[in-house]
Amino acid sequence: MSGREPTIDTTVPHSARVWNYWLGGKDNFPVDREAGEQFLETFPGIAQMARASRAFQERAVRHLAGEVGIRQFLDVGTGLPTANNTHEVAQSVAPESRIVYVDNDPLVLTHARGLLTSTPEGRTQYIHADLYEPESVLEQAGELLDLDQPVSLMLMGVLGHVQKYEEAVFLVQRLMAGLPPGSHLTVSEGSNVHSEANAAAQDEYNESGAVPYISRSPEQIGGYLEGLELLEPGLVPVTRWRPLAVGAEQPAELDQYGGVGRKA
Repeated sequence: MSGREPTIDTTVPHSARVWNYWLGGKDNFPVDREAGEQFLETFPGIAQMARASRAFQERAVRHLAGEVGIRQFLDVGTGLPTANNTHEVAQSVAPESRIVYVDNDPLVLTHARGLLTSTPEGRTQYIHADLYEPESVLEQAGELLDLDQPVSLMLMGVLGHVQKYEEAVFLVQRLMAGLPPGSHLTVSEGSNVHSEANAAAQDEYNESGAVPYISRSPEQIGGYLEGLELLEPGLVPVTRWRPLAVGAEQPAELDQYGGVGRKA
C-alpha cells in the first residue's frame, strides 16, 4: 500500500463506526453517535443484535480453529477492532494461526497497528482493499496466507452494503473460487423478517447520507452459502448457532442470520 492515505469523512455516519458505537467502542464521531442513537430510538434491539453478531463470530472462529483445524482466516470488511477480534480468538486456540484483515475504511487503516498484534508463532496482517475487487483481495492475502491450504473466509455484516443482491452473491463466489477445498465461509447479515421497527430504523439510516445497508431475507442470505456443505445447525438467527448455554428455551430470534459452510 502506498501513496496518500484516504481521508476520514466525519460529515456523514459510517456503518463501521456506528457499529463500533453500539458495541461500546470509542472509535466513532458525533455524526456516528447521532445516527446510532436515532436508530436506537426507533429500534432499541439493534445493540443486542450487534453484540449477538459479535458473539456468533467468536463462536464460529473458535469452532473453526479448534474443531475443524483451520489455521488461516481472511476477514473481509473487518470494521473497527473491539473485543475478541478474529485473530485474538483464533490464536487463543491455535497460536500459529495466520489472519489477514481487509477493509477500505480509512479509520480502520489508522487502527491497523492495533490489529497487527499477533502471537509470536502466528501472523496478522491488514490489507487496505475493496470487496468489489476480489481478485486483488486474494492476490494481496496470498502474500501471507497459503491459498493452497484451507482458509476461513469471514464476511460479517458487509454484504448488505452491496446494493444489488446478484452482485453480492457473485462477489462471494469469486472469493470462494480462489480458495481450495476444505475452506469455509462464515456469513452474518441483517434480515428483515422479525421486526418492523428494525426495518423502519434501517430506512431512516439509509436516508442519512451513509452508505445504505440492505436487509435481506433469510433465503437470500442463505444464497451466499449455496453450493457449500452447511455446518449444523445451518443458517439460523445468530443467537441459535451453537449457543454456549443450551437450555430448555431457545435463544431469542433476531433479525441477524448467520451460518458456516464448507467448500468440498
